[in-house]
Amino acid sequence: MHPNDGRVVSNFIVQALKGNDITVYGDGSQTRSFCYVDDNIEGMMRLMNKDGFLGPVNIGNPGEFTIKELAEKVIAMTESKSKLIFNPLPSDDPKQRKPDITLASKELGWKPTIALEDGLKKTIEYFKNNLD
Repeated sequence: MHPNDGRVVSNFIVQALKGNDITVYGDGSQTRSFCYVDDNIEGMMRLMNKDGFLGPVNIGNPGEFTIKELAEKVIAMTESKSKLIFNPLPSDDPKQRKPDITLASKELGWKPTIALEDGLKKTIEYFKNNLD
């Protein structure tokens, strides 16, 4: 994962580890659902190996968190002194993202198993070891 890939999880972690303020767009009330890569790969592998089922199917984590909650978790878990900075919300930013994984559960016997905090812990450790 590149530290400047523009994704919210990596952005927040890198900003926190560097002691920079964390940039939140809007008031941070928009929700996202975060699926750790290991869970995502497991779902995709099950889809590829399922005979007679082609999809489409949502592979994701239906657990919702606000962007502000994510930022606060990252600050706490990195023990950063970063503060939240709120910038205007882009007009095309969705208010909610929450996949419906009913079909993945039924057809693939799949659901995510890695909690947000556990995934963040692994990702924070990765960036601690790979930042310049």
